[in-house]
Amino acid sequence: MSGFGPNPGPVPGMSDAAAMMHYDANKRSVVVAYILWFFLGWFAAHRFYAGRIGSGLFMLAVSLISWALTAIAIGYLGLGFIGLWLLVDAFLIPGMIRAYNRDIITSLGR
Repeated sequence: MSGFGPNPGPVPGMSDAAAMMHYDANKRSVVVAYILWFFLGWFAAHRFYAGRIGSGLFMLAVSLISWALTAIAIGYLGLGFIGLWLLVDAFLIPGMIRAYNRDIITSLGR
């Protein structure tokens, strides 16, 4: 599975090798998350990649609305907010990816 969001649970009676292949196919990389943050951070691509769909949608909406409102100068406040959020996310990305990968491992234990 290569989409975003929660992973479906494993097939009942899955062998350890199959569970490991399921984990390897669905795990996320910190390096990829940082690349997405650097190039597409204004569009919250790193948050979607890390499975943070709700906050990613909020960040995307604020970013798009702010870009649209820059013509009347009020949008720069929103862009400043997003810029600060991106700076904080630079430190949070390893934890977000670790949590996503841990959730995959937890789903395999069911």
